Amino acid sequence: MTEPSVIFVDDDPHIRKAISQTFALEELAVACFEDAASALETITAEYEGVVLCDYNMPGMDGLAMLDRVRDLDDAIPVVILTGQGDISTAVSAMQQGAYDFIEKPFDHEELIELLRHALEKRHLALENRRLKAQLKHLARPGPRLLGESATMQRVMSTIDPVLDISASVLLHGETGSGKDALARYIHENSQRSAHNFVAINCGAVPENLIESELFGHEAGAFTGADKRRIGKIEHAHRGTLFLDELESMPMPLQVKLLRVLEEQKVERLGSNQVIDVDVRIIAATKADLKELSDAGEFRSDLYYRLNVVKVDIPSLRERKEDIPLLFHHFVLIAAARYDRESIPLDATQAARLMQHSWPGNVRELRNLAERYVLLGPAALDGNAGNGSDDVAGRQTLTEMMDGFERSAIVSALNACHGSIKDTMVQLGIARKTLYDKMKKHGLDKAQFKD
Repeated sequence: MTEPSVIFVDDDPHIRKAISQTFALEELAVACFEDAASALETITAEYEGVVLCDYNMPGMDGLAMLDRVRDLDDAIPVVILTGQGDISTAVSAMQQGAYDFIEKPFDHEELIELLRHALEKRHLALENRRLKAQLKHLARPGPRLLGESATMQRVMSTIDPVLDISASVLLHGETGSGKDALARYIHENSQRSAHNFVAINCGAVPENLIESELFGHEAGAFTGADKRRIGKIEHAHRGTLFLDELESMPMPLQVKLLRVLEEQKVERLGSNQVIDVDVRIIAATKADLKELSDAGEFRSDLYYRLNVVKVDIPSLRERKEDIPLLFHHFVLIAAARYDRESIPLDATQAARLMQHSWPGNVRELRNLAERYVLLGPAALDGNAGNGSDDVAGRQTLTEMMDGFERSAIVSALNACHGSIKDTMVQLGIARKTLYDKMKKHGLDKAQFKD
């Protein structure tokens, strides 16, 4: 359901009906409520619209509602409707943070103009907030997460609140989707960044060695153990341990890992000494651990212990609008590494990249960017000696142009958070043209609301 631009509260049903009809003619989405308590249930700190409410209401009056809305987010504009005897109260309300007040009976055009200004202010406040958050991320040292798509913004909104706490994080995504990069990002932007980030691929270490790799061993613990060795868990003390391909971890070792999670203690192989450790676990998997645990192929207690914060990382084909940005980023890195010039993509080349299915995800895109720096545009034709398919997929010009058009519309809708009016302005096209093209490409503005 599309979020309303205006939440209107008035106990008079006739006024609610008149306002609803007026706003419909002005293409302002409105949700009407007869009391403040019902309206407040629908308002969150992320609400992108404005609140219009009557001052005199049973139960909770306009001033009380103003206070409640400001507790949620003091940047949400609240406009109060007042009777003639309420003017002094309305002035006091503005001193308490109301956006404005309008005296009854009111001029509809004046009200509409006021609300449009309030909506513009709200959108600017939210955009400034987003920009500040992005600048905060870009100012941090270490790995960065790039992506303007709605799916990547959801990833960011999931991990941001838990960066500085020690809760376990479970990353789920396809091979090459960037699980390692996300794990490093979480570590580098946490309070543990001054300590070790220790990674181990559970599927790459032989089963008979992985326990020693994780827990370490004393000299003589087994054949070939000539001297004491510190394990990965102990080495990650006060830092972060990243367990990739967790689904490959042997069952007996899962029990020991569960103990580490619950007790924050380890014992080296061949030792009876218990060592206290302070380790944050970030685990990654391409499998569905819930399905594996239900089938008895992965310990359910370990799954639930790790699944404190789960992050589903989108595949590259689910965030195609991010491809030009990511490709440019990888090209700049490769150009610096090989001391080569970075040649920007033209619109046709970018459209071709966005039409590719990217089975290897971000890793495949990064490799292509390196070949592009080394070999030039020929790398995009699949004739660069690497055996990969042509990223164009042998598309016709019409197919490539359709893909580029869809990408441009998606990008504009994302930037405008689903606002049709703002998207029209950004793209420079008429409302009907925009709706026709959205229908053609299977797009719904509700997809782009935050």
